[in-house]
Amino acid sequence: MRVLLAEYAVGTSLERGLLREGKAMLETLAVSFRKAGCEVVTPRPGRFEQDLERLAADSDYGLVIAPDEHLAYYTSIIEDNTVNLGSSPDSVKLCADKLRTTEILSESGIAVADDAPSTRYVLKPRWGCGSEGIIVTDDPSILPEGFIRTRLIEGEHISVSLLRSPSGITLPITINKQIVEITPRKIRYRGGVTPYFPPRADEILNAGMRAGEILGCSGYFGVDIVLADRPYIVDVNPRPTTSIIGINQVIDREIGGLILDARLERLPESINIIEREVTYRLDEL
Repeated sequence: MRVLLAEYAVGTSLERGLLREGKAMLETLAVSFRKAGCEVVTPRPGRFEQDLERLAADSDYGLVIAPDEHLAYYTSIIEDNTVNLGSSPDSVKLCADKLRTTEILSESGIAVADDAPSTRYVLKPRWGCGSEGIIVTDDPSILPEGFIRTRLIEGEHISVSLLRSPSGITLPITINKQIVEITPRKIRYRGGVTPYFPPRADEILNAGMRAGEILGCSGYFGVDIVLADRPYIVDVNPRPTTSIIGINQVIDREIGGLILDARLERLPESINIIEREVTYRLDEL
């Protein structure tokens, strides 16, 4: 069984920080899929787009990791040539639009960071990836073109990692504690701790599962949450996230095998945690 793994930062030789993060995710997935009995192929550095269609057509399955603004396009290439192990292009497009995602989740009764009056606000690109480009301000009149504004919610920064099958069966994997640097003007993701066991785990997992269902995510996806009086969803990532680096070290199954199981409708009812916790920092990858 051949699996194509296409990580955009590695395949296009992006700047050093994103390249380190992308390489760590790609290596984690490649090793895991091989342990699950798969042959793994990847695009050559500098030839990402040229290799993608050719390798996809010669593979049984494919999975792309790319920034929001590129993910739907490359996922479409995967779907046109092989079996996609991730979310559909339509789901990816929806999740990439932070404004529309927030509106849809709110309309469905999910707590989100809204634009209610506040003493501090978060400005982030409407189409963006992770914490890139996020600005903190106390001026409610500031709203650059192409950005969305939400109130800054004070709370604990966490994420949920999940798997979802095409028929809608969802398997929560872990809750992760995010290492976040918050300055008077910026918010930056610096890494995480996996697994994390907060007192309100069921409430957090339910919020993540509902978000994935509403937005139509498939395969592995991650949900970023600020935990305050309730879990507030701040981002949904319809693709493997950095947390996967820690996850594969603490569970009793290969994450690559589980991603295949999700696509083939054979997800287990649960997975077991076999290590207490793993800490991963972006500047140490």
